[in-house]
Amino acid sequence: MKGYMLIGGKKVFKHEEIEIFFPYDGSLIGTIPRGKEEDVKLAVEAAKVGFEKMKKMTAYERYQCLQKAARILSSRAPEFAELLTLEVGKTIKESMGEVGRAVNTITLAAEEAKRVLGEEVPFDAAPGIKNKVGFYRRVPIGLIGCITPFNFPLNLTCHKVAPALAAGNSVIIKPSENTSLTVIKLAEVLIEAGFPPEAVNVVTGYGEEAGDALVRNSDVRMITFTGSVETGKIIMSRGGLKKYAMELGSNAGVYIDEDQEEKLTAIAEKVARGGFALAGQVCISVQRVFVHEKLFEQFVEEITKFTKTLKVGDPRKEETDVGPVIDKNAADRIMEWIEEAVALGGQVVCGGRRLSDTLIEPTIVTNVPEKAKLFSKEVFGPVILVNRVSGLEEGIKQVNNSPYGLQAGIFTNNIKAAFKFVEEVECGGIMVNEIPTFRVDQMPYGGVKESGIGREGPHFAIEEMTEIKTICFDLN
Repeated sequence: MKGYMLIGGKKVFKHEEIEIFFPYDGSLIGTIPRGKEEDVKLAVEAAKVGFEKMKKMTAYERYQCLQKAARILSSRAPEFAELLTLEVGKTIKESMGEVGRAVNTITLAAEEAKRVLGEEVPFDAAPGIKNKVGFYRRVPIGLIGCITPFNFPLNLTCHKVAPALAAGNSVIIKPSENTSLTVIKLAEVLIEAGFPPEAVNVVTGYGEEAGDALVRNSDVRMITFTGSVETGKIIMSRGGLKKYAMELGSNAGVYIDEDQEEKLTAIAEKVARGGFALAGQVCISVQRVFVHEKLFEQFVEEITKFTKTLKVGDPRKEETDVGPVIDKNAADRIMEWIEEAVALGGQVVCGGRRLSDTLIEPTIVTNVPEKAKLFSKEVFGPVILVNRVSGLEEGIKQVNNSPYGLQAGIFTNNIKAAFKFVEEVECGGIMVNEIPTFRVDQMPYGGVKESGIGREGPHFAIEEMTEIKTICFDLN
């Protein structure tokens, strides 16, 4: 499959290409152009034209286009799912799930297009002010650069692009070089649905080339990015005076209280599914589990028993539960982190073997020390650590013992314990009697500390992607 860039509605090919490989077996599935700064400049100029055209569209027209895009995507679900599996390596079940979520995300954004609201400002509430009335409106920010990750190239692109278009902006998308073919197809769907071709641009290539040029361009008024903390910091240091929405790293923690013995089997299954979905390559994958010491041995037994039932292998097969990680380099790093944790005193109680260049068994490691990378950093692989804690206080302390703060979870029957956890854990989202991997697309989603800035979810993304314009009338 030969990919291309979409600039102003035109397909752009280049002599220099990047190859995209199926993570499971390394077979070539397609190529994309290696975009450079000159391509970004062309896309920006096109997006300026697109923004002028977007300004002339009514809220209802934007709503209609997004609704049509959702219908087109839904009708082509098997095609998109197959491509997702080939590019990302996620199982076909996970790919169909992502397509369904993307349809929902676009639909939510369509509804929000009709609800970009302002509010009256009570000018006479200030001393000495009379006969002045006014209000503020939310207006589109302009050109938005969307830098999207490899793990959910369809739905996470929709989370950036659909709200941007709903609010009346134009976009330049720089997808991950691993998973660009899906994003190109999505952009074509949006144009087919009726958006101006100049308003939806895709520049493929490497982050340090195309991505950097997009970030540095002063006509781009906002960058919305999902990826690593390190890259997020580089973007903010280079982008200058513009708005940013950053959804960065995590090593999500969950605490299991002493009163959960009767539910432990179900909790163990839920935790394992949350840690091993997409081979652990989810920003809110369960990575760190802190279990009350009274239940520790039983929980380890339960999660080990369930994990051993998971089928690892070819993601194209319906029966596969866990597929490969994105590439060999990622697998090398994950195995190094497991080995380091063991060298520091951790014990592998399940999995731990590498089955191929990119296939790693779902792995449970217990008693992992705080100084191990598996504890302190984001593994982004099929590995869950399980440590014992003395109780709620230590559970909260260990969940907070992280540079990240995206989402966390607690399992407890104690309402006071739940509220204490909610109040004291430093995260953007707290899930009570649920794993931190839980997300619905309409909720405000984002983190604190090094997990990012701003919130996604169409309603909340539109707030990020608009400016407030204040209007005042003097009635004298």
